[in-house]
Amino acid sequence: MTDTMVINDNEFLRQFEYKTEHGIAKIEYSLQERKIFLTKLIVPEELDDVEFKNTFIKTVLDSIQERNLRVVPTSPRVASFLRKHKEYKDLLPVGVRI
Repeated sequence: MTDTMVINDNEFLRQFEYKTEHGIAKIEYSLQERKIFLTKLIVPEELDDVEFKNTFIKTVLDSIQERNLRVVPTSPRVASFLRKHKEYKDLLPVGVRI
């Protein structure tokens, strides 16, 4: 799962999506200037485990990093992930601490 996770950025619905046989995992967002606010994480019940969520969040953050955007995590789950994974600290805008 880790190597083949392909995320779709659904700009119309403003969410990153990952389709599975159990449904769609998604992170909703709001884009303002060069900042992306990650507002809500939704995963199908069958995939509601820490390993899947961490892989999904990591893949989304890697995609955001490639686009040179700053991340403001308003979702508690995404903020918690960023607290534990300091390698993504440079994605936070200046002055934002979690």
